[in-house]
Amino acid sequence: MTTTLHNLFAISPFVVILPFVYAAAILFELGSGVVRLVTWRRGGEPHDARLSAVANALFWVALILSLAAITERYVEAGRPPFKTLFESLILFAASTNLIYVIVSLRYRHPLLGAPAGLLLLGICVHAARKVDIEIVDLPAALQSGWFVPHVVVYFLGYGALALAAVAAALHLAFPRFELWFRSRKGAVRRRLDHVMHQLNVFGFLMITLGLFVGAWWAKEAWGDWWSWDPKENWSLVTWLVYAIYLHLRLLSGWSGRRLAVVTLVGFAAVLFTYLGMHLLPTADMSEHVYQ
Repeated sequence: MTTTLHNLFAISPFVVILPFVYAAAILFELGSGVVRLVTWRRGGEPHDARLSAVANALFWVALILSLAAITERYVEAGRPPFKTLFESLILFAASTNLIYVIVSLRYRHPLLGAPAGLLLLGICVHAARKVDIEIVDLPAALQSGWFVPHVVVYFLGYGALALAAVAAALHLAFPRFELWFRSRKGAVRRRLDHVMHQLNVFGFLMITLGLFVGAWWAKEAWGDWWSWDPKENWSLVTWLVYAIYLHLRLLSGWSGRRLAVVTLVGFAAVLFTYLGMHLLPTADMSEHVYQ
């Protein structure tokens, strides 16, 4: 534990501070959520501005710290800091938090904040366990102008799909919870599955763009659009799961709880694509597997 903290401080004090900021945000979100849930159960409109405002400010602080950590690593490494698992986890936390604070500007949901904070805290703790002692150089295959947009687009998609999974789990637990939201048509009542769907749509668009960028990059670098790399294959599997989700939503009887289950299955595919590739016997064939 002491060695890990020493390594983290040596690499970036921002990464050390991040878990504590998220822990504080979770506590304020829990307080706000309890107040709002009790109010809703008593028949009132859930509202608690003070605790919610503090929690929201902490998420913004954490986002700034994440971006500062990425910038610091960029300067130190002299390359885009997206190569190792540790670096990718910091990017994953920043991307997920960015999506959350944007969504919360419109959908400030009393049940979403604490679980989202818990997810982000878990990402940061896992990153601390995978901290890099030394800077790793980029292999020649990744020294391309396509590297940054490909990775960033994908992680924005992963962040949205992670939050969609959180909303899906909450919808299964609280299927009837509704809240007023602002829209172009005025105030409307929405459930968590609406927030889940919006996040799924955005996430699907991002991973679709990521697939196209990756294919174009592969064509320029190796002469083929698709090389059947293990991670490429699982990225396609993940894309197909969310494509199925969008098609099922158009069918009668497929809504709410059923689509929440499909969303959780989709995010399980995302996690395996991101973190599970090293379990495959063909992992050594891939340039994309995080070690």
